[in-house]
Amino acid sequence: MPTLPLTLAVITHNEAGSIARCLDSVPFAAEKLVVDSGSDDDTVAIARAHGARVVQQDWLGFGAQRNFASSQCSHDWILVLDADEWLSPELAVELQQRLPELMAGNTPAAYLRRRTIYMGRPMRWYRPNVGEKLARLYHRGRARWSDARVHESLRFDGAAPTLHAAFDHANNPSLPHKQLKVLRYAELKCRDWLDRRKPVRMWQAPLVYLLAFLKDYLFRLAFMDGWRGFLIAQTAASYALYKRMRYYEMVNHPESVADATDLLNKHHIDR
Repeated sequence: MPTLPLTLAVITHNEAGSIARCLDSVPFAAEKLVVDSGSDDDTVAIARAHGARVVQQDWLGFGAQRNFASSQCSHDWILVLDADEWLSPELAVELQQRLPELMAGNTPAAYLRRRTIYMGRPMRWYRPNVGEKLARLYHRGRARWSDARVHESLRFDGAAPTLHAAFDHANNPSLPHKQLKVLRYAELKCRDWLDRRKPVRMWQAPLVYLLAFLKDYLFRLAFMDGWRGFLIAQTAASYALYKRMRYYEMVNHPESVADATDLLNKHHIDR
């Protein structure tokens, strides 16, 4: 298959079970780059076997790690996927058709639509999991990732087109995987809040939980996906509440920051 001057960039840590599928879904990329943060499984060996160049980099946080990956790419145009994501055949074809025109112009980035697989099946109605728009294709001279520890976003000026076909995301193999991810993401988000000295407003916590649940369950149509939708809405609301409880603890008991970091590192949840 003809290649295009594009780098597929993936950041990894212990992704042996999914990295091959991710890399193989982009056969037209002239370069595949994996930035690994100390995997102790077969991630690196599998990535190399599937055509990737591997660079080791200690974990910097999601935004900084993605910016580091951008700096290591051989091409200005970059496609970013997580290891548990992969292009659908339809999107692979659409990208091959539209990339030459995008690369020839001054477009800073493009949005891709993500379809989520949850509990083994695609979500059908829940809006963030059906055609969620994410800026994942960009020119590194015209766009840059925010430096947030978690929930990073691509920053750029100007209009960006949206491609039609979707890429797929295996959203955590099980609920325990999801809960561990929630624990880690909440810790990272609270550290960002601590750096910014965000005010503590615990009085908002019950309302935040209720509004987060109603937003996802009703307004984002999670209820249409049955019990899976209920579980997604409940998990999202619990995450919103737990972040505020944990931040309250960090501010009122500063020693808990180091204590929690040691515990999370011990169980390989943080790094």
